[in-house]
Amino acid sequence: MTMRLYLASTSPARLALLRAAGIEPVLINPEVDEARLVAETEAAVGSALEPRVLVELLARAKAEAAASARLDEPLTGLLLGGDSVFVLDGVIYGKPHTADAARERWERQRGRTGTLYSGHWLIEVADGRPGRAIGAVAVAEVTFADDLDDAELDAYIATGEPLFVAGAFTIDSLGAPFITSIVGDPSTVVGLSLPTLRRLVRALGHEWPTLWNRPGAL
Repeated sequence: MTMRLYLASTSPARLALLRAAGIEPVLINPEVDEARLVAETEAAVGSALEPRVLVELLARAKAEAAASARLDEPLTGLLLGGDSVFVLDGVIYGKPHTADAARERWERQRGRTGTLYSGHWLIEVADGRPGRAIGAVAVAEVTFADDLDDAELDAYIATGEPLFVAGAFTIDSLGAPFITSIVGDPSTVVGLSLPTLRRLVRALGHEWPTLWNRPGAL
């Protein structure tokens, strides 16, 4: 029996990752005001959020927002929310959004090692009603090439790719040649750790193969 997976994300990288793993998820835009949620939470606790806390908070918020979304039919299956940040020198970096910000980050990180945190929140849903939920954070260390020159960096930024990904880099597209090593699960760096998701699925009492629903996966 196939289990439907709903993905509370608009990330093309997360979608491609799941498809490559044999899963065609139903996409839901969670529409979460991330900046506001983080600001309110930090104000409530009186301090900045640690990376692990931050990504799990946002992953959970996205999943819960998607669980209440109005679709053509009630949700039944598993609903996944995710979020990622990159940390270098104790500073948390999300998406740079501008070319200037992307260049500044790359000038700091080339030739160095930083840490990518990916949060996951999985909710069991039946007939539109949320049930059990579980979360986890995956961590991977990323080392960047030390011989990346300004011409290569300019060309990479000009593609627009690093503007809209955490840490201003990818390992599954144009940024891959600028990464020299990864310690940890590589899919964590893409934004969704497949081994972590598998553990969460099994923790809720389901088997990973029941999520396979793409042609060629069975």
